[in-house]
Amino acid sequence: MNIANHIQDLLYRYECVILPGFGAFLSQKESAYIDQESQNFYPPKKVVSFNRQLRKNDGLLANYIAQAEKISYKEATQKISAFVEQIENSLETEKQVELANIGTLYSNSENSIQFDPAENVNYLTDSFGLSGFQAEMVQREVYKKQVEELEEKTPILFTPERRRSRSYLKYAAIGLIALGVSGFAGLNIYSSQVTKHNIAEQQEAESQLQEQIQQATFVIDNPLPAVTFKVEKQSGNYHIVAGAFRVEENALKKVDELKEEGYKARHIGANKYGLHQVVYASLQTRSEALQMLREVKSSNSGAWLLVQEL
Repeated sequence: MNIANHIQDLLYRYECVILPGFGAFLSQKESAYIDQESQNFYPPKKVVSFNRQLRKNDGLLANYIAQAEKISYKEATQKISAFVEQIENSLETEKQVELANIGTLYSNSENSIQFDPAENVNYLTDSFGLSGFQAEMVQREVYKKQVEELEEKTPILFTPERRRSRSYLKYAAIGLIALGVSGFAGLNIYSSQVTKHNIAEQQEAESQLQEQIQQATFVIDNPLPAVTFKVEKQSGNYHIVAGAFRVEENALKKVDELKEEGYKARHIGANKYGLHQVVYASLQTRSEALQMLREVKSSNSGAWLLVQEL
């Protein structure tokens, strides 16, 4: 199975699949719609796009390939690198690359990469089995003739012409409506009385309960000693980010590793790209944050400063 098939599998589950060193395939949900010109109905779907800026390896694709093909993570990353090199060469020589069931990548006149998504695949699992269809024009005159034939055999009148010819039905309908309105009004009066009764009973019950509580006396012979816990809460809007992970489990593992190294690490949630961010610590002042950032840069060149109120 090639890398494109693995990317296709992940697009059913995730909204962002990064091809390390090349770019990311993003999916966004699109509602069902009607083409007014062709009168075609289309179900909801996921629209796939491409972002050249997201190239850093988040581990999602490599881990999936390693599990699917039962190889090591290193071998998986080597396969990805070879696949990226193959795409780059094809874009340079043939100006375009087609990824089956994903879309077509091509290079324009300014040598920037463009992407056209495949139209034959819907990555929204909620729409599985649904396909577009075209609405047929309603043949009103044909149906009217069929209804008129039915009226000849039944006492019920459907067409407006027949209903006008028997005006007494109008008065009968008015009578039925009047009976319905009077019954509805009576029901409203009864419901209002029941509601008032329930409110009065509830107020009386609450009053009795309050009186019992006020009269009650609580005596504790052997009170327990007070216990004081010292909980150190991290605060501050300056966060030293150690990394961002697609899989939350990997982020939590990173937190444990940093805590073992002595850092006050924590998981601060997912960013707008769905990546789980892990920080060394959160500090009160910018000067403290910059000093700590210089220290951790020696062991983690990818660390950076996030200024955000959590």
